[in-house]
Amino acid sequence: MEENTIMDMNYYCYNGKKAFSIKKFDCDSTGEFTNREEAVDEFVENLLVINKTQQKLYSERKEGVIFVFQAMDAAGKDGVIRTVFSTLSPHGVKEFCFKVPSSEEKSHDFLWRFWSALPSKGFISIFNRSYYEDVLVGKVHEFYKNDIIPDRMKNVDIIAQRYEQINDFEKYLYATGTRVVKIFLNVSKDEQARRFISRIDTQKKNWKVSPGDLKEREYWDDYMVAFEDMVNKTSTRNSPWYVVPANHKWFARLLVSRIVRKTLEDINPHYPPIEEETLKSLKDYRETLVASLGDKQLKTQEKQPKEFTNPGLISADILQQELINKQKIANDKIKNTGFKAVQKLLAQNYMIHSMSDIMNAIAAEEEALEEDTTPEENEELVLTPKEVREHVKELVKEDED
Repeated sequence: MEENTIMDMNYYCYNGKKAFSIKKFDCDSTGEFTNREEAVDEFVENLLVINKTQQKLYSERKEGVIFVFQAMDAAGKDGVIRTVFSTLSPHGVKEFCFKVPSSEEKSHDFLWRFWSALPSKGFISIFNRSYYEDVLVGKVHEFYKNDIIPDRMKNVDIIAQRYEQINDFEKYLYATGTRVVKIFLNVSKDEQARRFISRIDTQKKNWKVSPGDLKEREYWDDYMVAFEDMVNKTSTRNSPWYVVPANHKWFARLLVSRIVRKTLEDINPHYPPIEEETLKSLKDYRETLVASLGDKQLKTQEKQPKEFTNPGLISADILQQELINKQKIANDKIKNTGFKAVQKLLAQNYMIHSMSDIMNAIAAEEEALEEDTTPEENEELVLTPKEVREHVKELVKEDED
């Protein structure tokens, strides 16, 4: 595998132009990186960009996005979703965990239960498992043979038909304003065994593994055929599959952050413009609001940073502008100066992760710098705020499975 192909995210993308071979795929790959510390800068920057772009997506309300996650047990779906999407605003994102269908759901077609989970325009839906289960576990165990179907369909190749129906479904969604981005976290059989052993040996992780999980492992080879067919039969230009090496959790999370960032940037959302007449009436009423507050409004305005002033936004967006400004400052400091507190926090603690943790680390370092101006000590300053450290410590223990 050449280095330039490893560095290119398109190497992991299957859009119908190339075949996917699961036997040739390297689940241990870490791309252009030799360790997770090297990936910290990009991971943090991706989270900041994802957060900012999602706000525009939600404001513009033109397109919705579905991120589909499929994987074998213990591949790390929950951890990837928790870390990569943690910086997003909850009111614009919903996660759906699809389990074994209920009797009511079985009485309908296999796509029926997913319609209610489709995102509104401006929203993101995360499918933690999806309708692809019907061509994975459904195919491996031949559950479709127990379905009640019309006599006229009894000689039909059900799995081949479902590939076609899935492609038509995703084509329909794309044409009506919903993008579908599919991510297969590909973990090796040996790595799954190591993670199962960790879950069995660690009491607080026992709940993560069940006899059923271990039983499914006996069908590993059948599942590998099913995953390969799934990618090759349902990869399209508008709804591609990304196959992500999942043996190293930090790299899987980085690569998924790239995928999410690229998807949102390709949509290229913008804050919706305000008509001149509406803006004029708002500005006119603003004067009434200012007059009602008197000196209090003037004091507030004096504290407002220049970066918050944007003629394209109305006064009601001040809080949103504050968040955007904080993100820009954090991004610039991390990218340009390699802020030591944030670097250390993320590099040593499994690249965790949230905007509040990043902001807390930056604020703590700035506060320390103001209190102690000794150049030699500031040069080597490394801070890990207690509340962040404890939070990360627990999360790391949970993830090291």
